[in-house]
Parts: sequence; structure tokens; C-alpha cells
Amino acid sequence: MLKKSLSPMTPTDAANEGTPVSVKIRERLQAARRRFYANDNIAEFIEPGELEKLLDEVEQGMRQVLDSLVIDTENDHNTANTARRVAKMYVNEVFKGRYVQGPSITEFPNAEHLNELMIVGPITVRSACSHHFCPVIGKIWIGVMPNEHTNVIGLSKYARLAEWIMGRPQIQEEAVVQLADLIQEKTQPDGLAIVMEASHYCMAWRGVKDMDSKMINSVMRGVFLKDPTLRREFLSLIPQRS
Repeated sequence: MLKKSLSPMTPTDAANEGTPVSVKIRERLQAARRRFYANDNIAEFIEPGELEKLLDEVEQGMRQVLDSLVIDTENDHNTANTARRVAKMYVNEVFKGRYVQGPSITEFPNAEHLNELMIVGPITVRSACSHHFCPVIGKIWIGVMPNEHTNVIGLSKYARLAEWIMGRPQIQEEAVVQLADLIQEKTQPDGLAIVMEASHYCMAWRGVKDMDSKMINSVMRGVFLKDPTLRREFLSLIPQRS
């Protein structure tokens, strides 16, 4: 019986075999003329199996960073596996919102024609400042004014959407706008209000080293922007922030 011969590897295949996976992903993004800023989601340009390869590549890069910091990772038992741990932290946890598709959200019609103010929160969120990659930890309150055509989503889905948006290197002002855009798209309410309060460790851990300062910002859409009475009602119903 004749054995089926394998097709020989072409020069293009050989070249691609040695190309870092980050370069392949970047080339796809550039070919599609898509932005890939720190707080962008690029999941649709990552092929199956590539995320693990990206993790390996980040680990290799972190080893170079540790070498440049003059840390003896070969003999120091505390940092022997630090490069791998940091790579897994970035790719699988802290920056996961860049590399995976958004959470599956089932939307239901507003069968009861609900049209009263609804507030969800506080939702605890964790992110990282895109300037220094220091933690940003805080809480979010979301106010929704539905109408008869608004899509209804489960309360836990607001937390999942917030976690996905915050799971990237972020600037707080931009993160809240991204979250508002996403919820607006999913639910189509008459009004949407979001308030975020967070501690920034780029202030607490470095620089001025102020442990008590927090940043508070808000986004108001639709009737929350036009109706000051409704806006005051939303803000008054948010529990006292710490």
C-alpha cells in the first residue's frame, strides 16, 4: 500500500511559521484598517490557538524586561516564574477584554411597557491605567429610563458588560463612554446615565502617592441630559459614595 505523501511546505508557509503571532494579528488589523489602541477589542482578528501563542510571546518579552531590570530570574526562586505569571495575568485576566468576544447577552422585549427609572449598582470594576498599567479599582452605577421599545437585559449582564469594557488598559473618562455606547446599543432606552468612582494607583502607588484621592465622572444620555429633575433623582438615589 502506498503511503500518502505530505504536501511540501512552501516558502510562504515557512516564512509564516517563524513570524511572531503578534505580527500576524497586527497585519490583519492593518489590512482591515482597524484601530488597535490599548482599550480596543481585537478578538475578531485572533484565530483559534493564537491566544496561547500570544501568551508565550508576552512571556518571552517579560523575561527580557526582567533581564533589563537586572533581576537574576535563573537563581532567584521568587522571580523564576514571574514572566509566565505576568503574561497570564495580562492576557487571561487584566487585559482579557481586548482578546475575547463580548459576553453573550440575551435581550428581551419590554413586554410590560416599563417606563420607570431603574438603577443598577454599585458594580465593582477593575481595570488598569493605560499610562502606567497601574490598577484602577472602583464602582459604577447605571441608570436606565426604558420605553416600550427598549430591550430588557438581566441585571447581571450589566456587570458582565462593565467587566468586559474595563478588562483593558483604560482611561476612566473613555471607559465610561465605551460602556455607555455598548449599553445604549444593546437596550435602546430613552435615557442612560452612568457614574463611576475609582481609585487610581498611578496616583497612590507612584508619583504624588496620594492614597485618598478618587476620580468621579459621569455620562448622561437622552432624557437624563435634557431633564434636570430626572438627573437629580438618579444622583440622589445613588447610595453615599465612600
